[in-house]
Amino acid sequence: MQEVSSPTQKFVEINEIKDGVVYLKNGGIRRVLIVGGINFDLKSEAEQNLILGSFQNFLNTVDYPIQLFIHSRKVNVDAYLDKMRERREKEENELLRIQIDEYINFIKTLVEQNSIISKTFFVVVPYEGGVSNSSPVGIISSLFSSQKSKNAEEKATTQSKLEQLEHRAVEVRAGLEQIGLHVSELDDEELTELFYNLYNPQLIEKKDLQIAKK
Repeated sequence: MQEVSSPTQKFVEINEIKDGVVYLKNGGIRRVLIVGGINFDLKSEAEQNLILGSFQNFLNTVDYPIQLFIHSRKVNVDAYLDKMRERREKEENELLRIQIDEYINFIKTLVEQNSIISKTFFVVVPYEGGVSNSSPVGIISSLFSSQKSKNAEEKATTQSKLEQLEHRAVEVRAGLEQIGLHVSELDDEELTELFYNLYNPQLIEKKDLQIAKK
């Protein structure tokens, strides 16, 4: 996220993104799941009640906080229109070329006159656990520990936290999939792209959000 301005970086809580995990400056770690939506209004009353009941059961089984958020953005159709222009150039039928031109103009006018918003749904799975050296015992132990042993302890603690986070992510994903939702974990590139757009809302039209296509 190099393009984030320097003043903004002071407020960014992210320290590192590695192997699909967001490492925060305060020591916490996160996984982010992208969740596909369902057309709830098209479901029958019985199906709606089943979905609501399943979601309630899922929430009751989760004994740790999770964050649900919606990323709304204006749809950028530039890439789509470029593909249509390429198709027009390859089209040999003059009538079809004219129809493609009319379609391109229609889409451009539609987008210019109406704000078309795309919404993407995410679930953030957290883990804050870990051994703190702020306690008297922790401070005394650290004074007599070699750097090598400290590094080994930190590595073991980090691995334990990652395992706990992975367990939670699997649990949340399974719970949502039981409701009939499609769930995927974001990788490093997708996480970077997501936070780039969140911290650079003024540039959101210039960078296509590929994760929304998953």
